[in-house]
Amino acid sequence: MTTAAQIVLLVLSFIMIIITLLQSGKSEGASAAVMGGNKMNIFTRTKERGADKVMTIITAVFCVAFFITALLCNYL
Repeated sequence: MTTAAQIVLLVLSFIMIIITLLQSGKSEGASAAVMGGNKMNIFTRTKERGADKVMTIITAVFCVAFFITALLCNYL
């Protein structure tokens, strides 16, 4: 049982890395935050739309699955 859970954990970790790398950047750069860029305001709310929202939901689902699998690997 633990071998199967470890394989699932390994597969989930690779999927999470790929999904995280596929997401688009949320800001124009860290230098704009430090230097006070005109277009970036960290206090405004921006809503995700379309593919960005779907990728965020998929990432959250895989993160929860990864967390649960990691707990199962630890306690089995």
